[in-house]
Parts: sequence; structure tokens; C-alpha cells
Amino acid sequence: MRRVSTDMPNNDMQFFLRRQEEGLSDIQNKIAGQKKMLVPRDDPLAASHAVRYESYLARLERFEKNTLYAKEHYNEVDAYLRQANDILQRIRELSVQGANGTYTKEDLGFMAVEINELLKELVSIANSTGSDGKQLFAGDKAFTEPFRVVEGAVQGGGGSSEQIPMVASVEYRGAGSARRAEITDRAYSELDIGGGEAFWAEKMQVFSGIDAADYRAESAGGFFIDGQEIAVSPGDTVYAIAAKINDSAAPVKAYIDPENRGLVLEGTNAHLIRAEDRQGSRVLQDLGIITFNSDPAAPNWHPGARVAGGSLFDMVIRLRDALFRADQDFVGSQGIGGMDLAMANLQSRLALNGSRQERAESAWERLNTEIPNVTEALGRENSLDFADAAVELGMMQFAHRAALQTASKILPATLLDFLR
Repeated sequence: MRRVSTDMPNNDMQFFLRRQEEGLSDIQNKIAGQKKMLVPRDDPLAASHAVRYESYLARLERFEKNTLYAKEHYNEVDAYLRQANDILQRIRELSVQGANGTYTKEDLGFMAVEINELLKELVSIANSTGSDGKQLFAGDKAFTEPFRVVEGAVQGGGGSSEQIPMVASVEYRGAGSARRAEITDRAYSELDIGGGEAFWAEKMQVFSGIDAADYRAESAGGFFIDGQEIAVSPGDTVYAIAAKINDSAAPVKAYIDPENRGLVLEGTNAHLIRAEDRQGSRVLQDLGIITFNSDPAAPNWHPGARVAGGSLFDMVIRLRDALFRADQDFVGSQGIGGMDLAMANLQSRLALNGSRQERAESAWERLNTEIPNVTEALGRENSLDFADAAVELGMMQFAHRAALQTASKILPATLLDFLR
């Protein structure tokens, strides 16, 4: 049997009043936070849906930022490549003029001086920095100036017989295009076009000077061709290695020279071939393709290897030197031909960058359609209906006031009531 004491009504009334105040505080906090769920137990099913929506929305917003960065990057690359193409067009016009046989040697020298200045501007474009402070054409070596100018003397430079320092060669010290941006879930877009791709002219060839007919790999190892890893197993011959290169995704084909039986690498398009042995392996060194080089940015071809295939800058230098020599036959044949090769490769890279621009633009538009839809779905699960909340708050406030008034009439008087 429950014992009825004098403080029992007071305790019961306080218990129910505290519970009512807790509910009133809860609805007030929901209105302040604009959420219908403060803790998952308020609506477990809606809470699970909201967590998934919030996670998906966070990924979409990250992808949207990535695509926006990619769009800006592609726009910058496009602008600089178009400037380089315009300069090449001007150089080609000068080469056509210099090949028609109506100009004197002094006139041809003046053309060569102009081409030398345009060459410097081409190097400046190739060393351009993006708005984020990173080199546009250095690949994943984003803070390394990709092209280095080596100055020298050209006989007849400046239109006279005196030696005048000019651009003698341009060396590439960057890396391949390795940076990517995730624009959708597990889908990536390549960001960079390396300087060894954009500013090249001829298909590159590397002829080893070592007879590799009896070569056998002594241990497991590997190497990289244009960033693609080629694994080598013990006992692999040079023919097996050439086959593995041809089966890889690298834009390089390999074959064996029938005369000296050495390995030959040839690019399938105009670009600088990048070759590197895997750490702890020396397959390409043993085959006479590369040599050990402590400076990873410097050319690492084996001293006995024969390398062919020049860059855009090599084509311009050859044309300039031919104009200084007044060699109009060379200008009209190999000079103009070199310019055509350089322009064809540059335009193909412009087309590649344009296709990436279109993809990034399409992804950005799709994300900006999907983000509002997911936000709306999240709102349905998590957002508070202010009309219902206001009605509920008013009812709870009225009930609370009524409970306080009733309690003040039915609770027994205390000593404090007599002291007032």
C-alpha cells in the first residue's frame, strides 16, 4: 500500500511540471536551431536519412570546388597555349618570307633577330605561373621552373659577323602531367599538360648503343616510361621487356635495332619521353637507355645512346640559325617543316585542353543541379516546420501556465506563505 504523506502532492506536481518544462525547452531549442531533430532519438529513421544526405552533400560540394578549380586552370592553360600558337604563326610567316629568295643576307639577319626575341617570349609563356602560384607546364613539379635557357653565341647574330649571346638551347626540367582533380565519385580529370608535351615538335627516338641480345634480368625489378610502371621478372630478355613496354599505356613503342641489337624507344606522338629505373633496379641503365643522375631534373640519357626528336624551341633555334646563315633552302624546307610540326602538336594539345574544359564545364553544371536537389531532400528530413512548431509552442506555453495556476491553488500552504 502506498503511503500518502503531506509532501506527496508537492513532489508529484514538481515532477510533472519539470517534465513539461523540459518539453517546452526542447521545442524552443528546435526553433532556435531551425531543426526538428536535436538528438537522433527524436526521429531515428529521419536521422539516418539525414546523415546520408549530409555526407553525400559534403562530397558534392567538394567535387564542385574541384571542378571550379579545374575550369579556371584549363582557362589559364588555354590562354597561354593560344598566345604561343600566335607567336609560332608569326615565326612561320617570317620563315616563308625568308625562303622566297628576295631578301638580302642583312634582311634575313633582321628576321633572325626578331625570331630570337619571339623565342624568348615563347620560353616566358612556357614558364608561366597560374593564379594559384604554381607552374602551369611543370607537371607535378609545380614549383619548379620547367624550362631553362642556355645562352650562347651565334655566328652572324644580329646581322653581322660578330658573336652576340643568344638563346643557344632550352632544357626541360619539369615532370610529366600527374596532377588530377576528382570531379565526381571515383572519376578524375587530368589537370596538367606538361611542358614536354605541349612544347614539343617531333616524335622522340632513343637508340641504345649497347648490344642487348644476350641480356637477361638477374632479379625482379622495374622501371617507368612516361609515368607508367613496367615490371621486370627474373630472366626477362630485351624482347620480353620491349613487349611489356608495348603492352603498357605509355605513348611509346619499343623494338630492337636490327643492326646493333639494342633497345629502341620511339614516341607515338610528339612529346619528351621520360625514362626512370625503379628504386633499387637498374634495368634501363643496363640496357644503355639512361644513366644514373643525381639531379632528377637534368637529362639522364646514357652517353652512348643516340637521341633524336626535338622540341618546339629546337625548331625555332634551327630556323633562326639558318636565317643568320642565309641558308634559304634550309629555311624553305626543314625550317618551315619544323614550324608545321610544332604548330600541329601545339594545336593538338589545345584540342585536348578544350575537351577537358568541356568535361569540367558539364560536370560543374550537373553538380550545381544535383546539390540543390540533395539540399532540398536534407531539408525535408531535418528542417523544422515553423508553423507546426509555433502552434506546438503556443499549446505547451498555455498548458504550462495552466498547470502553474492549478498547482498554486491545490498545493498546501507552507511556512513561507505565512511569512510573506
